[in-house]
Amino acid sequence: MTSLRNIAIIAHVDHGKTTLVDGLFQQSGMFRDNQAVQTRAMDSNDLEKERGITILAKCTSIVWNNQRINIVDTPGHADFGGEVERILTMVDAVVLLVDAAEGPMPQTKFVLSKALNLGLNPLVVINKADKPDARPDWVLNEVFDLFVSLEASDEQLDFPVIYASAKEGWAVDDLSEPHENLDPLFKSIIKNVPEPDCDKDAPFAMLVTMLDVDPYLGRLLTGRILSGVAKLNMPVHALDLNGNIIEKGRLSKLQAFRGLERETVESVEAGDIVAIAGLEDATVANTICDPEVTTAIKAQPIDPPTLSMTFSINDSPLSGRDGKKVTSRLIRDRLYKEAESNVSIQVSTTQDSDAFDVAGRGELQLGVLIENMRREGFELSVSRPRVVYRTDESGTRLEPIEEVVIDVDEEYSGTIMESLGLRRGEMTDMTPAVGGKTRLKFLAPSRGLIGYQSQFMTETRGTGIMTRLFHSYIPFKGSIEKHRSGVLILTGQGQAVAYALFNLDDRGIFFIDPGDEVYEGMVIGEHNKSNDLVVNPLKGKQLTNVRASGKDDAIRLSPPRRMSLEQALTYIEDDELVEVTPNSIRLRKRYLDPNVRKRASRKEEA
Repeated sequence: MTSLRNIAIIAHVDHGKTTLVDGLFQQSGMFRDNQAVQTRAMDSNDLEKERGITILAKCTSIVWNNQRINIVDTPGHADFGGEVERILTMVDAVVLLVDAAEGPMPQTKFVLSKALNLGLNPLVVINKADKPDARPDWVLNEVFDLFVSLEASDEQLDFPVIYASAKEGWAVDDLSEPHENLDPLFKSIIKNVPEPDCDKDAPFAMLVTMLDVDPYLGRLLTGRILSGVAKLNMPVHALDLNGNIIEKGRLSKLQAFRGLERETVESVEAGDIVAIAGLEDATVANTICDPEVTTAIKAQPIDPPTLSMTFSINDSPLSGRDGKKVTSRLIRDRLYKEAESNVSIQVSTTQDSDAFDVAGRGELQLGVLIENMRREGFELSVSRPRVVYRTDESGTRLEPIEEVVIDVDEEYSGTIMESLGLRRGEMTDMTPAVGGKTRLKFLAPSRGLIGYQSQFMTETRGTGIMTRLFHSYIPFKGSIEKHRSGVLILTGQGQAVAYALFNLDDRGIFFIDPGDEVYEGMVIGEHNKSNDLVVNPLKGKQLTNVRASGKDDAIRLSPPRRMSLEQALTYIEDDELVEVTPNSIRLRKRYLDPNVRKRASRKEEA
């Protein structure tokens, strides 16, 4: 009988996690020799392929020397930490992947702390050991220091180490050994990861950790079977965290993970990971079990959101031209559907029936949700991100702060220190980094970092690398002065005229091109000064019957600044919105009418 191992692969963004899974697929014999296989096979989502990051946790399975290994590929970005916290309950150990040059990074620390707290023993893989700037001995020391700082147990500190190059397809116990294949990694997993400790004779019970929707099977609930055997068409019921019965039903479909596909099976034993269909109301953190089981399985608590935005209908004059899903009912249903499967997102209603508060882990997570919605045909307006405050027992207002790690050339380090100092950041460490760069570590309020990415890239001439990680809640640190210039606001509605834009060119930087559809209250550029300026780019050249030398010279405009969705979300101020449609991203004032804007401004000042 095939023995079983359940592991999760955790790592910082771009440390080679998904590439390593590709190598394990190839060398386990899962693919035919002549089979065409795409790279980063586990990144099945379109956004994952485009951005080169893992967004959704996914399960897969390989067989090596008659040993089945269930692998869970996890996101490396802290914004998707909710995915990580759920799936760690399905595995018995973790493979910690660390870059041989960069060493452990903030998001390495985040995921590792969750694994250590669950009592999981790690297997450390120092990846990219073939790079010319690799420093594996230094990285190993840094990893050990990280384990100590996270209060790892003696057993966890005695972790095995493998040196590897996922891209080249080799792994070794010692760098002096021949670089042939990934067999040493396979052997280390079989040796160091325990088989699932589950009672196969007890009644069936599993904890739901992931939810998916199949167009043919309906809701698919994925989790590890903690006891008993799941059989096709067996009666079950679903329990909430308090042991209350949510619904009763039958397992109409059982699917085990075999390679990149889900394979329909008749039964699955305790210890294996399975997706089940047949229940309509059960969701993440519920227990699916035999009717004789009345006690729910304890679920791991999920860290609360730290950032929120307001999603509302698109009420601009151009609404309904691009998207087919424009009503508040459709937006509400889509958001609640997302919150059901994504436990780190919370949706709540507002006083305005056409708007909803959506709270999540960070700008990237919420930006991915908005991008997915616009690709599905939604039109909506989104507010500026704002932090989620708390209040302690004494009534003190608390705000989230983040650990910020920045690698920059030494010549820019002074500028970065000054910028983050103005944003209430405090530097905690300064050390040399890879490639002659300097590594700066800060603790900075989350609200001070909103919109900082674009300024950071400008200050470092595009050479800096910044990673952020939620650290804790601390007492409110005081006001932070505004860092953005004013904006150019349009009056009138129509198509922008090149002649008018040319005459306004010295007022600032435009976000639009001649011929673009525009409307009153739309933000069409950034003003050179700190105040907002109302402009009219619709006014064409007055035609006369007089011709003179030089009157008809060709108009040359400065190229407009085009913003991505994340850049637009962090650029706007509290009185502005981002209008998102399947084909466009526009900036606008919350109140399009200038008179209404003035009244709202006076009301806020009062």
